[in-house]
Amino acid sequence: MSENRQSEPVKTTHRIRSCMIHVEVLLLAFLLGFVPMWLKSRNAQRQLSLARMANSLASAAIYARLGDYETARQAASDFFTFLRTEFNGGVDSTLAQAEVASLQPLLTRRDEIITLLARGEATSADLLSDLYASYRTIVDR
Repeated sequence: MSENRQSEPVKTTHRIRSCMIHVEVLLLAFLLGFVPMWLKSRNAQRQLSLARMANSLASAAIYARLGDYETARQAASDFFTFLRTEFNGGVDSTLAQAEVASLQPLLTRRDEIITLLARGEATSADLLSDLYASYRTIVDR
């Protein structure tokens, strides 16, 4: 009888270890499937954010060329808001540190461009086009 009592804890310990191994294998399988999908999702989110900013800036340049300065001002303001949000995003930002450093000078032109658009000045279209070209050069590296 004492043999049965001693073998019961051994069997229980073996079962617990076996269950733990199964749980670990399942967790590893889950992570092997999850991590690549997470990386793809993060890359897609980055591309979407960059495209949204480029779209706002391109729209502002086009509207300014067409003489629709108020719509251009709103689109330019959207671009600068998106850019500021990315700068303040820290770890969650879709921009790399090198991109943040390179894009910082673009943000300094905000007040000048918004003011020119509010005044309806045609020179704002050229500034927005130059800004767009600079933005694309920086993010397309």
